[in-house]
Amino acid sequence: MSTNELVVTLLKHSGMIKLAKREEQIMQVYWELKKAFIKEVIPHLPDPKPHYNSVATMVKILEEKGFLDHEIVGNQYLYFPIVPREDYQQDAMKDIVSKYFDNSYPRMLAYFAKQQNLSEAEMTEILQMIKSNKQ
Repeated sequence: MSTNELVVTLLKHSGMIKLAKREEQIMQVYWELKKAFIKEVIPHLPDPKPHYNSVATMVKILEEKGFLDHEIVGNQYLYFPIVPREDYQQDAMKDIVSKYFDNSYPRMLAYFAKQQNLSEAEMTEILQMIKSNKQ
């Protein structure tokens, strides 16, 4: 097992490291692109665009945290995610439900239904999605 695979395994079992806002934005780009050089990530980030060196530093940090890995292509590093988006989403949602909704998914859904003024059709759609995921 490689070091990065070990990090991913440990993260899955011990609770994922929370990312800073810009780190999460960078990860969103990598999850979308699958593989990318740093210069390819910058155009996908929200304005104001960070400087190349800032992104490079954050990418190195994400690699140290076990979220990204790289392969060498010519004289450049091609980075790719090793923590799946779904794993990060699941951990983030558990954290939100725990912190803000007393570990109650029904309370969370009721909150969003009220705050977003969901229609009956939208709520039915959500219920159908939940039911199809349980099967």
